[in-house]
Amino acid sequence: MREPTGLRGVLSKNEPMAKHVTWRAGGAAARAYTPADRADLAAFLANLPKGEPVCFVGLGSNLLVRDGGYRGTVVLMHNPQAAMRVEGDLIYAEAGAASPKVARFAATHGFEGAEFLAGIPGTIGGALAMNAGCYGAETWDVVAKVTTISRAGAARERGPTEFEIGYRHVVLRGTRLGEDEWFLAGWFRFRTGDVKRSRERINELLATRIAEQPLDLPNAGSVFRNPPGYHAAQLIEGCGLKGSEIGGARISEKHANFIVNPKGRARAADIEALIAHARDTVRARFGVELVPEVRIIGEAT
Repeated sequence: MREPTGLRGVLSKNEPMAKHVTWRAGGAAARAYTPADRADLAAFLANLPKGEPVCFVGLGSNLLVRDGGYRGTVVLMHNPQAAMRVEGDLIYAEAGAASPKVARFAATHGFEGAEFLAGIPGTIGGALAMNAGCYGAETWDVVAKVTTISRAGAARERGPTEFEIGYRHVVLRGTRLGEDEWFLAGWFRFRTGDVKRSRERINELLATRIAEQPLDLPNAGSVFRNPPGYHAAQLIEGCGLKGSEIGGARISEKHANFIVNPKGRARAADIEALIAHARDTVRARFGVELVPEVRIIGEAT
């Protein structure tokens, strides 16, 4: 790929993606770009070759890059200084904002209903892209509108009716979300509430996460969607798979729908093999097909 000129962000080659995904495993991206701002991102995208594969990455909490790496460009969107603000009765947040920060921001400004975002270990962009949810709520339950950016670098405001939205599933009608268009920001509608009560609820949810999930070890959150009528963790545990290991990867003893990298030595291939093993075992035992939540990209070695 020809080097673009006049850009203000940071472009790196052969970027180790283990630094950017929460599993702390996997291969390198051929190129990685951290944009300086929205205008810089637009210019960068507009200069990419037409056939160049592109993957937007937030906090990397739902992603596995195979050990052979990603032969394309990764756009690193997480931004600790991402804008958040109150606009009338809505909360605006840029895609690079961490979801828990948005939950706290909403609480501080007298809104309730954003507390569940504190349990999503990723960015707003990632939450929008997969309709992330927990504790009985999902991201698109509270979306008023979004801004997207196209591969040509054009920003566009869109409403929820322009998307097909389901459980861990978001599709932009008429185009390929995640290939031709990506999320830049969202406006969220929460109810007016009590600051103290909202903060207490956030603390309760975080305490529950700490008690029930292996947050002290590298992981990517829930590996599988919950099948209709089931909990993926219960099915995996029912197969006696807690603590099962392949290479450096292990099914968590604390929560069976989590795969951890306890010593930081797991290869992406170990994690992917353990995902397949859990799926095969649950299918054989219960006749239920587990569908991964995590996105797997790149080339095997």
